[in-house]
Amino acid sequence: MGTELIVALDYSTADEALDLVDELKETVGWYKVGLELYLNSGGRILSELKMRRRRVFLDLKFHDIPNTVHQAAAWAAGTGVDLITVHALGGQEMMRRAAEGAREGAARAGVKVPQVVGVTVLTSMDKAALAAVGIPDAPQIAVPRLAKLAQAAGLDGVVCSGQELALLKDMTAPFVTVCPGIRPKGASTDDQSRILTPAQAAAEGATYIVVGRPIRLAEDPAQAARAIVKELREGEQK
Repeated sequence: MGTELIVALDYSTADEALDLVDELKETVGWYKVGLELYLNSGGRILSELKMRRRRVFLDLKFHDIPNTVHQAAAWAAGTGVDLITVHALGGQEMMRRAAEGAREGAARAGVKVPQVVGVTVLTSMDKAALAAVGIPDAPQIAVPRLAKLAQAAGLDGVVCSGQELALLKDMTAPFVTVCPGIRPKGASTDDQSRILTPAQAAAEGATYIVVGRPIRLAEDPAQAARAIVKELREGEQK
């Protein structure tokens, strides 16, 4: 299977988000629900997406003591979502408990266990931003270290910039890589510091790419999504 496109539903209401989902239904099967949409919709968006048979990336980035994250991951898995995130900086024990909680929550609800991935370094951060919070390493050093910790904890993969994909090729397969900060050629970088094009991410072997504004703000979102999927297929052939 090649690189898959996940569209970020960065809206404040479920109705706005679902309008886009319905517009993209012939092209996109995966959607990301982040904090803004989840909180503003009171969770309604999850059931609406599942009713439409869409796959859901619930990106709430759990980061707390291990027991709390265990319970949060169990709850998330029980909703039937397909992919959830925790912060790798929470440490190996926290991530291990997240993976355990996801299995338990899915079993109780009788649903498939979601993939659990660790957020390494946010794509809005660069070396200077990391240094400001006490991490002296550049992302190129911090990301592989956190990825190895995530795999040792039993997570399915990580969220990372496309620029770090080449550094993770020695990870024991299967290892999922989710890459936000993807911008089609010529698009604005917005608030992202470490970006790649869809074709570049596919060529580097990304499992999923996450794209929001270049699709959401396009004059024709469906055409923009189709163009990105085309770029992915071209990148896979390189």
